[in-house]
Order: sequence, then C-alpha cells, then structure tokens
Amino acid sequence: MHLSPNYKLRQKEEVNMKPQVILLLVIGVAIVFCGWGINGQQTDEQMAYANGRWGPKKVVVMTRNVYVGADVDKVIGAEDPEDIPGLVYDALLELVSTDFPERAVALAKEIKWKRPHLVGLQEISLIEVNLPDYGMVFSYDFEDILMDAISSLKLDYKFVERVKNTDVTINLNENNSVRLVDYDVVIARDDVEIMSHSSANYIARLPVPNLGIDILRGYVDVTAKVGRKTYRFVNTHLEPFLMAIKEAQAQELIAALAGETKPIILVGDLNAPAPEDPVYQFFLTQGYLDTWTQNKVHSNPEGYTAGHDSDLRNKEIKLDRRIDLILVKNNGMSHIGQVIAFVTGDELKDRTPSGLWPSDHAGVISQLKIPGN
Repeated sequence: MHLSPNYKLRQKEEVNMKPQVILLLVIGVAIVFCGWGINGQQTDEQMAYANGRWGPKKVVVMTRNVYVGADVDKVIGAEDPEDIPGLVYDALLELVSTDFPERAVALAKEIKWKRPHLVGLQEISLIEVNLPDYGMVFSYDFEDILMDAISSLKLDYKFVERVKNTDVTINLNENNSVRLVDYDVVIARDDVEIMSHSSANYIARLPVPNLGIDILRGYVDVTAKVGRKTYRFVNTHLEPFLMAIKEAQAQELIAALAGETKPIILVGDLNAPAPEDPVYQFFLTQGYLDTWTQNKVHSNPEGYTAGHDSDLRNKEIKLDRRIDLILVKNNGMSHIGQVIAFVTGDELKDRTPSGLWPSDHAGVISQLKIPGN
C-alpha cells in the first residue's frame, strides 16, 4: 500500500477523533434501529432499542380501528326516516374525501414500523355504492386495499380470520342503493403459526328501528404460536352507544374465554375509556391487566387514541380518551412482564400527503414478555 507523507499526521488526528467517531457511530446506530422520524417517538424509543428491550423471544401485537371513513352515526341516529337519503349521500361524500386507499398506505407504514406478530383490525368495511342517478357507482373492500398496501411495502402478512358484523343495505329508491358490511379482522406475520381460529357475534346488539336492523358486533378468536410460546389472541369492537349493551357484550366475551390456561391477549376498540368506564373496570375485576399501565416508555403517559374529526382533516391533535386497548390475562398471575408500548397515528407528521389522518383513532402497538407458558 502506498502511504502519503501526511499519513502519520492523519493517523494521529484519527486517534484523537476516536471518541467523536464512536459517539457518531452510536447515534447512527440508534437512528437506524429506532426508525428516527417514522412516527415521532425518539428519546424513549432509542433507549428501548439500545437496551435490547425490543427484540426476539417476545410477542408484538397491535390494535387498529381503521375507520369506515364517514360519520355513519348520523345515519343510525336519524329520528326522521325521510332524512336518511340525504344523510347517506352526505356520508358518501365524506367517505370519498377520506380516501381509504390513501389512508391504507399510512396504516401499512405503521405496521411496517414495528412488524407486529398479530394485528387486530376494526371497522374493516365492504362498501358497495350503486347510485347511478347520482353518478356514483363504486365499491371499496378495505381488507383487500389494506393487504395490497401491506404487500407493496414488502411485508409478509396473512389473513387469519374475520367476523362479519352488521350487513345493511339502504335502498334510496328502486334504482339506487348503498351497502355497508362491517368486519373485525385478525392478520398475522407469515412466521406466526396459527393453531386455530374462529369468530362469533354477540347476542347483545343495538336495535335501530328507523333502519329496521340491529347493529351486530362480535370478536375474532385466534390461537397462535410465536416462537415457542402459544397465545390466545382476541380482537373485538364493543358497542359505544348503550352501556347496558356494551356491558352484556363484555360479559359474553369473558364467558367465552373462561377457563383458558394460555395467556390471553385481548385487543380492540372497547369503547370503554380508561380508567373510569365501568366496562373497563369490569375487565380488570376479571383478572385482565391493562398493558398500557405497565408501559416502560413514559413519553406519552396518557396514551389517548380517540378521536379525530370525521373528515380526518383537523390540523390540531384532538385525541382526548383512551379506548383502544391491549389487555392481558395470564392464568391468574398478577403480573404480565415487561411492556414496551407506543401509540401510532397520533402526530401531525403521521398524516397522509393530502393531510388526512390515517384514521379517526390512533393505534397501539405493544411488545409483551409474558411470563410462563
């Protein structure tokens, strides 16, 4: 090798620079491993990675209400049936403007950030619009759109199970109709072994006399093996409007899971604001622990997940309650091990290029190290 006359001088400078170089390398590694700037958690996130806390032999789960894309509650709550066609049309305009294909890309990026083993999704909708008189004929299949967005990011995820909830068709006249089907879905990383899966609807449901339907809700129940451990992973979306119905649905779910000896991970939009809501408290009395309260990351202590404006274009963060939850029951144990958890889709830079929030909710991702099993 040819050495220049200044080699010894440069060598001396390099020796003197070693502390600075090492510092820069450490910072660089932290940036790479922490996903700097992906969704705003930086200091605590870097520390979590640097300490090796986010890694193998643990299970990472996510809950995400993706949002149907319009305020359908106005249609459900219509007091005069003659108002329904106009309210449906307004909802469709909002649905188009909230552009689920664009939002699906942002949601897929959230999944890419931590690559959870198991994901519980709520408000995965099938929307069929047949309004030729209004110049609107199209369909959205949220599941297909989201899975395509996930695949486009080179992520290997598979569909596991869905529960079909409300399926309603509103006929505006003999030529024009709108159909909405609501699903809750579980997807899993390809390296997760699915042992069994099922779904069920709750007996308790909300009647909507003006539409002649009941609002049906349910849950998806998956037994999955992650590494050497097996978990029962359950995803649900409880009724928000009537406490008595929400309580009855929670009781049905607790009964369905009674006697399980494997760790239960229950995720979903429980519509039970922590910590005061009676249904939230009911889960705690049944041996479930709220993982957020065990979180080792303290940069976002409130962990609020709802809710943005229905048009998803609010320029201020409006999250003010925590209803998207990850609960764990571990065979009577009073602790669930180490938890590292983050809220996703809750910062202004998480919005899409056109300024849409990914959903009217934020999501929650938790890494769990559950003892036993």
